[in-house]
Amino acid sequence: MSAAPIAVETSVEIWSGKDRGDENFPVGSALIRPDLRRHVHAFYEFARNADDISDSAQLPAEEKIARLDAMEAVLMGERDDALSPSAAGLRASLAETGVTPRHARDLLIAFRRDATKLRYANWDELYDYCRYSAMPVGRHVLDLHGEDKATHPPSDALCTALQVLNHLQDCRADFFNLERSYLPEDWLAENDATLDELAGRTASPGLRRVFNLMLERVDRLNALAIGLPRRTRSRRLRLETAVIVGLSRHLCARLKREDPVARRVKLRKTDIAASALAALRFLP
Repeated sequence: MSAAPIAVETSVEIWSGKDRGDENFPVGSALIRPDLRRHVHAFYEFARNADDISDSAQLPAEEKIARLDAMEAVLMGERDDALSPSAAGLRASLAETGVTPRHARDLLIAFRRDATKLRYANWDELYDYCRYSAMPVGRHVLDLHGEDKATHPPSDALCTALQVLNHLQDCRADFFNLERSYLPEDWLAENDATLDELAGRTASPGLRRVFNLMLERVDRLNALAIGLPRRTRSRRLRLETAVIVGLSRHLCARLKREDPVARRVKLRKTDIAASALAALRFLP
């Protein structure tokens, strides 16, 4: 059944109730240069609204795509701003800062994929998804600060690590609420594990092995990510990225020790404090 046409005066955006405080990492925190903070928030609001559309359990796939298309059209100045206030806000931010819209448009590629692609055959497919769902976030913030392109590879590694960790945190909810899974199918088969085992009270031995394989890849990504604060010129952004690297490492360690099938694994205040303390070595 095709989606109903979207009225010009009706916003396509929906809000899940999540905001910056629900993320695993700071979003435009007080560490970010004050004059740039609102621009980071504008990008986040655009991404949050697009993500909420793609993750809606009520909207059919074709309507999700139509709404995401409308957001892109507003971003590019091709449709009425009322359709997507967050896209209109980001367009104004991009005009003021001169940052390319490519990063925001890349995000929409990932969110459209989420509307129809429910399984990932292998790690390479998942990594390609992260190329659009995660890497553009870091690149946008770096470009906003005028950082060198040399910061992009370690940023890509960090953003991909955070994305995979989030997939593991939400593996049970994604499967049962959206029928979507980011667990590589080849690793599931090799370890005699099935997605139906996500319904258990705890992870099966096979699922645990798949989780560990993914976390091994995250360890490699985090090892590359430490190059980000080392290459970042902005002192404030250097400190923020160092904190985020620490948070990624702590969340990875938690997911190794704890079971995301039994409960959603979260960072604790001690993890945040330890990450902030460790980041101080990048202050000079």
